[in-house]
Amino acid sequence: MVNFVFFNLMPWPYLPDDFREKHRSVWVDIDSKLFDPVKANAVYHTYMDQLEFAEELGFDGIGVNEHHQNGYGIMPSPNIIAAGLARRTSKAALCVIGNSIALYNPAIRVAEEFAMLDVISGGRLVAGFPVGTSMDTNYAYGQIPALTRDKYAEAHELIMRAWAEDEPFAFDGKYNQLRWVNCWPKPIQKPHPPIYIPGGGSIETWDFCLDHDYNYSYLSFYGYVRGKSLLEGYWDRVAKRGKDDSPYRAAFAQIICVADTDAEAEELYAEHCLYFFNRCLHVFPPFADPPGYRTVNTIKYGALSQLRLEAQKLMANLTWKQLVDERFIIAGSPETVRQQLEECIKGLRIGHLFCLLHTGNMPDWKTRYSTKLFAEKVMPHLRNLWPEWKDDDRWWCHPMESRLQPELGVENARKDGRIPL
Repeated sequence: MVNFVFFNLMPWPYLPDDFREKHRSVWVDIDSKLFDPVKANAVYHTYMDQLEFAEELGFDGIGVNEHHQNGYGIMPSPNIIAAGLARRTSKAALCVIGNSIALYNPAIRVAEEFAMLDVISGGRLVAGFPVGTSMDTNYAYGQIPALTRDKYAEAHELIMRAWAEDEPFAFDGKYNQLRWVNCWPKPIQKPHPPIYIPGGGSIETWDFCLDHDYNYSYLSFYGYVRGKSLLEGYWDRVAKRGKDDSPYRAAFAQIICVADTDAEAEELYAEHCLYFFNRCLHVFPPFADPPGYRTVNTIKYGALSQLRLEAQKLMANLTWKQLVDERFIIAGSPETVRQQLEECIKGLRIGHLFCLLHTGNMPDWKTRYSTKLFAEKVMPHLRNLWPEWKDDDRWWCHPMESRLQPELGVENARKDGRIPL
């Protein structure tokens, strides 16, 4: 069964029309005067309401992520958002994709907060460990690019040991020296929640996923046509490493817009998709690729560099037609979206799809309209694309069978006699 995750980046919807001309980047040095805390109160609640709405519609998961100093996604702490969702939802996986563990000092903080989320949600956490964008990790948080992966590896070791060990232990690493590591609480899921590693095409990330049997999540806005070459490289790597080719080893993020007809999709969503690509993805190039951030092996591989160059040529003056024709987005009637998503899922060989059904400055009613059409008229037809792997749940959460439903707590107490009727 393909798992569908409603993913909300939480972009800032009030960037001015001339943003691209007057501001060099949406990330790192964006003018903070563009942020309005009063407007943001409604923005945050609207986005969280949409995530809860997705669970009501039957999405398998709801997704959040971490970014800093930007208008692309105003969610520096996805754990705060996920904690609210853990109390307000009861079925959907909480996909926190994820915490950029290289910038936490010490990373035991991630182990503790992820464990809390898994416990509060009753074992519904899917835990993401991204290396992190250079904008976040290197520029906003000051980590040295060439040391990022080394710090990441140590942070990962600390977190996994903290979850696994039953007694306090000392951790004497290069970057973390802790006399006492004693993780309270521990996650419900054993040996740990499923781990997803978001990536953009680095060979080392592929190998890290395969070393530990983690999910590789390719997060790109270039669309599945351009993403195919990179994921083909990943599947080649899977084969060379002697691993099975379960589609659940991989996930992909895709912008999706559904309407009654293809024409209505353009009428409803064009301005919001163009807002996202022309403003929310307007990143000063040196921020995206500082020296030392990419490894020698990835640079030699070349596929990622070529993909970025091709996309950057198109980005500055994108039109709706280009977004649709070049498959940056999948948009149109339910049947159009279904056909293109089936091609995407099969072509990339993915078992988990992160659905970006809110884009840019899209108002709430349009997001809900598109999401409802997708859930009712698209999603059911794509569920069973991998029948031969239908029982493979190695990369999905395993909730408790009997979980507390907060809204039912008093009623249950009355029924079993603890509270008089």
